[in-house]
Amino acid sequence: MEITTVPNKYTSIELFAGAGGLALGLEQAGFHHVLLNEYDKTACKTLRINRPYWNVIEKDIHSVDFTEYKWKIDLLSGGIPCQAFSYSGKRNGFNDTRGTLFFEYARAVKEIQPKICIIENVRGLLNHDSGKTISIMIHVLNELNYHVLEPKILNAVNYNVPQKRERLILVAIRNDINAEYTYPKPNNKIYTLKDALKKGELYPCDVPNSDGLKYSYKKEKILKMVPPGGCWRDLPIEYQKEYMMKSYYLGGGKTGIARRISWDEPCLTLTCSPAQKQTERCHPEETRPFTIREYARIQTFPDNWHFCGSLLNQYKQIGNAVPVNFAKELGISVINFLNK
Repeated sequence: MEITTVPNKYTSIELFAGAGGLALGLEQAGFHHVLLNEYDKTACKTLRINRPYWNVIEKDIHSVDFTEYKWKIDLLSGGIPCQAFSYSGKRNGFNDTRGTLFFEYARAVKEIQPKICIIENVRGLLNHDSGKTISIMIHVLNELNYHVLEPKILNAVNYNVPQKRERLILVAIRNDINAEYTYPKPNNKIYTLKDALKKGELYPCDVPNSDGLKYSYKKEKILKMVPPGGCWRDLPIEYQKEYMMKSYYLGGGKTGIARRISWDEPCLTLTCSPAQKQTERCHPEETRPFTIREYARIQTFPDNWHFCGSLLNQYKQIGNAVPVNFAKELGISVINFLNK
């Protein structure tokens, strides 16, 4: 996507920053991060080791005061954790969201008054509690003097990411800002697993070697029988029944189970664990889960982005992240908006 001229360095604050996928993409688009808040100490280590100049506040968001930044910030962003949402049914604004992390995001909006806000979340939020949850969120932002655009489901695979990953994007613009925001347009090019792990347009070399989890003997025996692009349905019938157990008789697709990704397709959505039965993502040639660096490339992190913590914690950080290239496209769309 072509970026228009940036007249000045736009400022941002990011909440629930995690391992930095969203923040890195926004930085690549042209944003200067004034503050990043993250509670998890290992994720904070990841942020600091890669970007020592970022102002990372390692605190529970409930104890962070944002008032010093009022009227000084262009963008407030964050992927609010999928926490249980309290709903009173009375549309009482803040009172309907107390006890949830969205309330803290809304408090930050109130204290900072940024020009534009972006919330990233799972697509299921759109229909959670029959749509009441997102309705309350929109109502709260309206109450804070913000106009909320129609929520949009965007698939990262359309934005230079070799992975099918649908996410809900919610955009809110302060009422005194007279400019139109346009969601990033899908790109024509669809990248595949080969683009992620081999030398090509996305990366200048093959994926570096790194640590990774291993399958159990039983799971490895099953997955060895699955062809690239296949899943449990490609197993001999007796192994289908053995591996799926009661699920075999319940119907439905379940094509993420015992799934081996092929080189010529985008990866399915990465999760926090690469070896869970419901969301297996097996390497196309070797019978194993993706390694840490393979996981990171599928999320479009650069090879020099280091992840701290245990192996399981690193997978969790990467699996929870916003793909960097997707975040960059979002950032460019916001900069184009701010340039107006």
